[in-house]
Amino acid sequence: MAPKKSTENGVEDRTGSSDEDTDICDRDSVASSVDSTAEEMFLDGLDSILDQPSPDLYPPEEDCDSEASLQQRKRFRLSSPSCAADGGGRESGNYNLSGVSSERWHNSDEADVEPLQLDFSPVQEPGPKFLPSKCSSPLQFFQLLFSKTMLQTIVAHTNGYGAKCQERKGKVWENICQNDLKSYIALVIYMGMFKCSSLADYWSVSQHFSLSFPAKIMSYQKFRSISKALHLSDSREDEMNNIRRGTAAYERLGKIQPLYQVIREACKTFFHPFQNITIVERMVTSEARTGVKRCMKNESPNMGYKLFALTDCTCGYTWDFFVYEGKSCTSQSEGLSYESVMALVDENMLGSGYKLFVDKFYTSPTLFRDLLCKKIWACGPVWANRTGFPKTTRNRLPRNAPRGTMRWIRNNKLLFVEWKDSQEVQMCSTFHKAYKGDTVQRKVKGDAHRTLVEVPIPAVVLDYNKNMEAVDLSNCITGHYRALHKPKKWYHCVFYHFLDITIENAFIMQELMAKRKNMKPLTRKAFLEVLILELADMGPQDSAPVSSAPSSAVPL
Repeated sequence: MAPKKSTENGVEDRTGSSDEDTDICDRDSVASSVDSTAEEMFLDGLDSILDQPSPDLYPPEEDCDSEASLQQRKRFRLSSPSCAADGGGRESGNYNLSGVSSERWHNSDEADVEPLQLDFSPVQEPGPKFLPSKCSSPLQFFQLLFSKTMLQTIVAHTNGYGAKCQERKGKVWENICQNDLKSYIALVIYMGMFKCSSLADYWSVSQHFSLSFPAKIMSYQKFRSISKALHLSDSREDEMNNIRRGTAAYERLGKIQPLYQVIREACKTFFHPFQNITIVERMVTSEARTGVKRCMKNESPNMGYKLFALTDCTCGYTWDFFVYEGKSCTSQSEGLSYESVMALVDENMLGSGYKLFVDKFYTSPTLFRDLLCKKIWACGPVWANRTGFPKTTRNRLPRNAPRGTMRWIRNNKLLFVEWKDSQEVQMCSTFHKAYKGDTVQRKVKGDAHRTLVEVPIPAVVLDYNKNMEAVDLSNCITGHYRALHKPKKWYHCVFYHFLDITIENAFIMQELMAKRKNMKPLTRKAFLEVLILELADMGPQDSAPVSSAPSSAVPL
């Protein structure tokens, strides 16, 4: 899932054919039973524990038709019911929550105390590790994370499932081998690079508008049959798991569990994160309805399944991740945002002194204090109505403050900052000083035209944007194949996303290892091209030049 960004603010807000299916009805096609007000808040990027809904408390003088007004209304609707608002819509200065000090906000020219810096002590040396000395080609990096053993396991399960489905139709399934699956994966990657208007167009026989490469790898019919029969788990174990549906023993992720755990462990085995890390959300789109929670309704016209991933800010490597199954699968004692971070940030495997950058959904004083107990720093934008945010209005940032104006307040080891850019920005941090004299260029409207001026910017905003930009650049998970093929089974969509994670991580490791050896790394495009040829067991001389233009000819 590529996170959303708002370029107007100083801080970026990151808050699956119509062809008949050959297999039997997927027994996972059961509507989710975990929908509730809490789930609706989660879909909007809010936490049901930390952001409690309440009646509208927005100022009556606001223009009801403006976009800014709509955003302001949402802010006040999400305020705690016990909060009294003053005439300007701000909470009363007498309100005190979670022990947060009610002292006044400070100006940028008032000195702040530099927090003590923790020693960065990772459990292992950051970067690629435990790599074989001969590991140099794209396929070798890919197979570190997606091993031959895993490929053979998927081949066995696919053959078993395909034979079962074809037997019901009175037909015979033609078994595939490991090379067939590798060629299939090669074509999936290829389709993400060379985009046609439909799946069949890749096998078009048009004289002028056709691609020659796919037909060299496998036929259209074989590609379709593998697509439909692709299976990651043992069919007999799936049947036993279905019998347990509705009980505590039922495994919602049973159909992806073998690959799920292998990929997670491999990602952590062959790489250790650098100091700056983040938690990002990604969506796997699908048309299926299952017991696994579908979410992020505003991210895409298609609903999808959310993954939480711990990503390295330096290079974008996905170190660990998990699939969100629904609120019933978590204790919810501290809120989903809190528990998602704690599930991924394991100080015993990471070490201490890490700096975690998170978006508004995760940021909370409770989380940041508990991370400090693990000797892990944290910072990120925060909702002004989130539990624990200072409620005092004394010397608070005025609504009509000029660009660059800031206020800050420190509550023990927590720093809260309000800064005015095109809009107000609220930040929380455990390792930044309020203001270090940094500035940023902004266009300001003058008498005749806009001019570039230097405006003050808090260190926490500057640092956050710098680290999150690196993550955005590496978030190249496209989902193009899923948009064309629209798999009807949720576990197919998750498989393609795991494939995307594997390919991106393999590319990053290749890049870092080349730099470590003072060699020029392959570009992402060159890496994918070589990987496709190696998976298809073809050399560069076997591949004829291809065109990326979509075909409009009649397909096979």
